[in-house]
Formats: sequence, structure tokens, C-alpha cells
Amino acid sequence: MAKRKHPKINRYPAPKVALPPAVPPASRAAMLPIGAMLLAGSISGMAQQAASANKSLPTVTVIEKAEAPEGKDALRATTTTIGKGNQQLRDIPQGVTVVTEKLIDDRNLFTLRDVLHNTAGVTFQAAEGGEEDVRLRGFSLAGSGDIFIDGLRDAAFYDRDTFDFDRVEVLRGSASMLFGHGSTGGLVNQVSKQARAIDAYELTTTVGSRNFLRLEGDFNIKTGEAAGLRINAMYNNGDNDGTGASINKRGIALNYRWGIADRDEFSASLFQLDNNNGVNYGLPWIRPTATSAISTSQVIPGIKATAYYGLNSDQNNGSATYGTFSHVHRFDAGSELKTVVRKGNYERDLRSGTVRFAGTTASAASPLTNPAAVGINNLNSNTVLNRGGNNKIQELDSTFVQSDFSAKFDALGVKHELLTGIDLAWEEKKGYTLSAFPAGVAKPQTRVGTPNDGAVFNDPRTLSQNSAFEARNAGFYVQDLVQVAPFWKVLAGLRYDRFSGDFDQINAAGGVTTTARASHGLWSKRAGVLFQPDDLSTYYFSAGTSFNTAADTYSYAQGGTVVNGVTAAQRNANTDPEGSQNFELGAKLDSADKRFTTRVALFRTVKTNERNTDVDLGGDSFLLTGKRHAQGVEVDFSGRLTPNWELYGSYVWVPNAKIDKTGTANLNNPLLGPGSNAFLSPVHSGTVWNTYQLTPEFRLGGGLNFRAKQRPNNNAFDVPSFVTLDLLAEYTINDRFTLKANLNNATDKYYADVLYQGHYNPGAARTLQVSLVTKF
Repeated sequence: MAKRKHPKINRYPAPKVALPPAVPPASRAAMLPIGAMLLAGSISGMAQQAASANKSLPTVTVIEKAEAPEGKDALRATTTTIGKGNQQLRDIPQGVTVVTEKLIDDRNLFTLRDVLHNTAGVTFQAAEGGEEDVRLRGFSLAGSGDIFIDGLRDAAFYDRDTFDFDRVEVLRGSASMLFGHGSTGGLVNQVSKQARAIDAYELTTTVGSRNFLRLEGDFNIKTGEAAGLRINAMYNNGDNDGTGASINKRGIALNYRWGIADRDEFSASLFQLDNNNGVNYGLPWIRPTATSAISTSQVIPGIKATAYYGLNSDQNNGSATYGTFSHVHRFDAGSELKTVVRKGNYERDLRSGTVRFAGTTASAASPLTNPAAVGINNLNSNTVLNRGGNNKIQELDSTFVQSDFSAKFDALGVKHELLTGIDLAWEEKKGYTLSAFPAGVAKPQTRVGTPNDGAVFNDPRTLSQNSAFEARNAGFYVQDLVQVAPFWKVLAGLRYDRFSGDFDQINAAGGVTTTARASHGLWSKRAGVLFQPDDLSTYYFSAGTSFNTAADTYSYAQGGTVVNGVTAAQRNANTDPEGSQNFELGAKLDSADKRFTTRVALFRTVKTNERNTDVDLGGDSFLLTGKRHAQGVEVDFSGRLTPNWELYGSYVWVPNAKIDKTGTANLNNPLLGPGSNAFLSPVHSGTVWNTYQLTPEFRLGGGLNFRAKQRPNNNAFDVPSFVTLDLLAEYTINDRFTLKANLNNATDKYYADVLYQGHYNPGAARTLQVSLVTKF
């Protein structure tokens, strides 16, 4: 194991940035890309075959036009990088939803969670560690590391901000063939802003409800004919984010590119984001009376979304720091080799706890009591609430190396678009625990009538490491898209992964009490057929597989029952990975003027061998005895209906999300047994947004977000559906200044947004924000 160290808690140093100098042309030729070393054996033949008789790279005459991001000025996207390399959306036989920079700016989407609210089929579970467990088609993303940045895994838990987002891409369905483990329901790719060979400067100042202040700067500096430096910076502060917790974060992202559009292009980036936020752990569900059936549970009536019952000392501090270097070598005939290396460090210090109704019996930790068990019938301003304890102190270090080769060529009388690559990953996660509270020390209680009471709790900060996990993965894939007939393309892909994980459980004295090891070799497959009768329409069918290992959350288990000298962690480490399948039939259609795009798809996603606990081994061991599925219809549309009217929408209908098989413990459980509804899978969910340019200076916009009723975790009750309304008014003063006002959740709808079996987080309250955008 790597050496263990004390986490750097609550340290937010300013980033020390050393920008690489521009590399002269003579030096570029001497640089050997890492990808060439990784793929030399497997690719050299392909590169030779892909080369054409013309040995010179076609001249790029207008760099600015080639580099202009389509999402900056449009809600519609036609290309994506989520399928490895830059591809036309119509050539991907799978559902992809793209949230462009314009939509992010129009709706003031400041976090990744805000962005995902604007893609259908996404729900949120309030996990026990305080982090948000993002679900797509009802399957976990965050728990499987299915969040990416520029095609590289971004598995750490932190509050992701959009200040450096060019766009966000959501790939729906299995994708292990491209990205390795995870992606049962799909994955999310955050695309970073890249430097361009132009001069452009933009500063946005936003003020809003509850002392909200946000500053964003986007500065692109042309440093040469084919070189540029881009600096994105953000400062964000406010009393709360609409759900009671304070926010205080800052970030900077630097990207320097040289050789843009040349045969050899290089990019060096540094990113740092610091969060010093409060955290809202949520509110408990309540029943009409304490003896009412659990199926009657609901949100607490009469409480506003801004009511906060946590402590002022609760915190969700953290940092994300990583550097990225990439090299692209362009061969003749459009072939390309791209290699990326990223090194990152992520820290997290979460100190919070559950909020629950106090009982009727006093204790040292809970001296205040309620006169009777609580229901809506006896709820009042004097009802007592307990504040529990939950701490998550973690550090993650990661290193990724990824190299992808793409080529277009003719062979055996047909056209090929070949994609192949290798990726390597090294990740190390350390977990820490706090010392126990001294006798007589307890968190202060509060009452329903006194939210935001300002109470603090300075618990002891003596730390000790309690776990360490090292994960290593090597994957190799190859995929070919073949034009087999004038209107027909066939896609086939295959990937092999070798994964290993080492887990140590550590006691307070620093000794290793449990060691668990696992190693897996896994194959992933992808196939598809595309029918493209013209350049306006694509019809497709695809099938793909994915897998999830027991170590996707960087831990096997801690504690548990020891059986015949084998711990729970060791048993779980030896559990085979889960498998899943995705089938999709769809169409992608453009309007005659190519200004509007519609995608519709029928899908069925199946987890074929889901992990369940084995009650015969203490309930802390896994067996692959489960199976569940989700099937439905997805619809996306975006673009301009008229020159002045722009529209974006995303909708998912999932009438069938069921548990098919389960473990012996739940065979007769109506909530978790065969035939029961899968939780966090609403039948209807979606969003629609449109804007209209009334005059050259004045633009109005509005949209809805909606979600049907859904079941939180394994509870028997349904959380009510909701619809929220957002509004926009924008006035362009002149070429330099634009004034914009956003009224989000205009009707101040109170609803449960992030759900768990014992509690919920309300959605953001009505928020007014006014922004001044300055270009110079």
C-alpha cells in the first residue's frame, strides 16, 4: 500500500500555475507522444492502411471558424465527444442528450446537478454520506463512477461547478465498451472550455435572492497564429442555495493550446475548485399520525424550502485539483492519434447529520423530548428535532493515461471508420474517522419553529485513517463503423478490461485489521445498425453491455460478520461483477433547413445479475441473485422553429421499471420482491425551454421542469409529482453589455427533490437573479 498521510483538511491554497511556453515547430517534431508508445504495436498497420496517396494535411484556412463552439450561440448540438473523438450525433446508434453552453447560460445552471435537472430520466438519491447519488433510468451513476470530464473518469465526490463547462453530454444506456466499468443507465461527460486562436473576453456578474453573488470571467488570449491561452475563473457566495445551506466556492481553470489545427496539436490545463459550503442533510418524512401506515408518509407541511435545521458548523468542504496534458497527431486522410494524461487530487471534509423527530424518552444526547410520537396531527412549532452525526473525510488521488486512434479508409470494397485505444488508471482513496465525542458532549437539539437558529457544534477533530483502497485498471478496445451499402452502416466494438483492487481496513492505532484483494478480467460488447436514407434522417438499432465491480465505490465493506476466518470485505471482494444489457431502437431527424433536430428512442435496460445481501452470512455479504429492468421511450428536441423562436426539450416515459428477481430475504417482500416497482424511477420526467427574440435587443424565455411521482429507496409510499416554472428576460444594451434576469421556480413550488428512505431535500425555493454580461 502507498504511505498513509493526514488529509489536508480545510486548506485552500491559491493554485501555483506555471504555463508551458509555446513549443517551436522544430521542437514539436522531436516530441514523442505517449500514445505512440502505448499503441505502436497495434496501430502501426492501421495507420499505414489509412494513409492516402496525398501525404499533406489539408490546409485549414479559417481557424476561428473551425474553433467556434456551436453551443455558445445555440440550444442545438450536432456533434459530440462522448463517443471517443469528435463525432456527428447522427452516427451514434445510441441516445445522447447535449446541454449546450447557451442553455447553461440561459437558465443560470451553476452546478452539474442543475444541468442534470434539464435532462429527462435523471433522479437524485440522498445517499448516507451526504453526497448526491445521481440516477439515470433508475440506475446509479455516481456510485459507479459514471461521471467524466473530457472523456476521463471523474469519480470523486465534490460539488461540481459549471464555470468551465463548454457543454454537458449525457450518453444513455450501456457504454462499458468505450469507458470500462459502470454505465448501466448511462454516463455524463462534462466538456471543458478550450483555448482558441482569437481574442475574446467576457465578465458576468450575478446578484440574487438571499445575498447571492457570483462572478465569472472567461478570457481567451491569442498568443500566436495557432496558439491561445484561456482563463476561466469563478467566485460564488450566498447565504444559502435555496435549500438552507450556505455556499462559498471559487475556481480557476487554465488551458493553453498550441499548434491548433496543425499536424501536431498540444494542450496543457490546470483546474482547481475549492468549496467551503454548508450542507443540508434534509428533513424526515412524516405521517398523518404516528400510527398511520408508512404508505401515508409525505413531506412536512408548512415548512419552506429555505428552512434549515442543520447546524451553522455543518460543512461540506472540499477541493478538486488536477492537471491535464494532451497531444493530437493528425495523419494524412483524416486519421488521428490523441493521447491524454491527467493527474488529480480530491479532498473532502463533510461534517453533518440527519435531522429526525425527537422521541419521548430523554437521554444525555437528547435531553429534550416530544410529549408523543410525532405525526401531522400533533406537529407544531415546539416539536423537537434531533441532529445526528455523520462525517465523511476522504482523499482521492488519481492518474489516467488514455490514447485513442481514429482512421477513415477503404478496405475490402467498403468504407471504414475505425476507432481503437487503450486507457490506464491508477486510483488511491483514503478514508478517515473522527475520535468519539467525549462523555456528555452532544449536538444541540432544535425545534420546528426555530429554523436557521445559528447553533454550532465544535466536535473534536482528532483524525485517524480507517481505510485505504488502491484500484488499477487497463483497458483496450476496438470499434469499426462500416458503410456496407449506400444507406446502411454497421457498427461493432469489443473491449477487454483487467481490473484489480486492494482494500485495507485500518484500526485507530494504524494497524491493518482486514486486507481484501480482487482481480477481474472482463469483456464488453457493442453493436449497431444505422439506416441513413438522406442527410436529414437516421434510423438505428443498437445493443451493448456493461459491468460493475464490487469496488466501484472504492470499498468492499468494513466490519461485518467473520465466517470461517473470512471477513465481509474479503467475501465481497471475491464477488463477480454485475452485468447489464441495453437495447435501443431510435431515430434522429433534422428539419429541411437543418435548424431543428428531434431524437426518439425505445429502450430496454436490464441488470442481469444484481448484487443482493446474503442473510445466511450476517446480511453483509453479496450474492448475484438479482435482476431488474427499465424500459420506455425517450424524446429530445432542440433548435430553431423560426429565426426568432428557439426551443429545447427532453422527455422520458418509463412505464415499466421493475425488479424481476431478488435474494431469498426479499422473496415475499412486496416492496423489494419480484414484480415490485424499482425506486427512483418516475413514469414521466422532463424539461422544456424556449426563448423568443421580440426585438433585436429584447429576448424572453420560459420553461418547465417536471417529474411524476416516485418511490424513495425501498419505502412503500410515493413522493408527489411536481412542475416548476422558470422565466427569463434579457436586454442587449449594446455590443458590450447585456442585462439578464432569471426567476427560477417562479411559483415557489415546494417539492421533494433529492430522496432517501428516511429523509428528503426540498427543491430550491423561488430565486431571482440579475446578471450583467460584459464583453470587451
